[in-house]
Amino acid sequence: MHPELIKLEKTFKPSILTKIDNPLLARYEIELWMKRDELLHRVISGNKWRKLKYSLDHALSIGADTIISMGGPYSNHLHALAYAGKSIGLKTKAFIRGEQAETLTPTLSDIQKWGMELRFVSRPDYRLLRQYKGCHDLPGLKPEQYWLPEGGMQPLALTGVAELVNEIDVSYDILCAPCGTGTTLAGMINAAPDKVSVMGFATLKNADFLQSDVESLLPKACTNWQINHNYHFGGFAKTNPALMTFIEDFEFKTGIILEPVYTGKMMYALYDLIAKHAFKPGQRIIAVHSGGLQGKRGFRP
Repeated sequence: MHPELIKLEKTFKPSILTKIDNPLLARYEIELWMKRDELLHRVISGNKWRKLKYSLDHALSIGADTIISMGGPYSNHLHALAYAGKSIGLKTKAFIRGEQAETLTPTLSDIQKWGMELRFVSRPDYRLLRQYKGCHDLPGLKPEQYWLPEGGMQPLALTGVAELVNEIDVSYDILCAPCGTGTTLAGMINAAPDKVSVMGFATLKNADFLQSDVESLLPKACTNWQINHNYHFGGFAKTNPALMTFIEDFEFKTGIILEPVYTGKMMYALYDLIAKHAFKPGQRIIAVHSGGLQGKRGFRP
């Protein structure tokens, strides 16, 4: 591991396991724990760091001085990348989905402050960028530049996610995570014990493509996983009063902050599925908090 990454990681805090106590869980004899990856770092939290870690190490090892990536105006991935780049001495650039607004979002203001160069592109052009998967695939890339696909979606990310799984020191039956690009899910599937079922919860509408995207990242065929598409609440970053009320109540009762794009939807889904007898009595579920709490700034309280 590159010395600058080791130095950065030494500033991190532990990602603990927290047991969730709730009468609903006791009634259905389900044990629910949360892997608190949002506690890792105030900026580079959750699966963002897990996915970035070994890609950044690879970039540094081959002499790259600039990371180029892509994301939306509230991208957790770009927020973490910009801060990490500034911390370890890498320049960062990003293609931002959509036209530039008169006022930058809080996320874009942060990443610009940390030195990330922004280039706004149309939605059709943004979709075309998704075809470039390898670190050298982006057309026009200079020798010292390194391409990192949307959300850090590349095989190296699985190594970082595996560390998350390996930190879990209790036995469990089901491992869950919210699904954006599916990269974190792929890493969990690859690293989870054979008898564990892995569940992803799609945060996008019409996200059937996630199945093949996850399979493309797995080094071998696996059958111990599934993606639930029933709790996207209308699409990416879409919410409704029921979701927001659930999040507010969950935070009040547990003291754990959720955001409504990823982890909030997963936790709503789990509570709903438990109430519908989707899990067997006595099962232990571990849900991964994927961090990204900065994205909550895009929603009114």
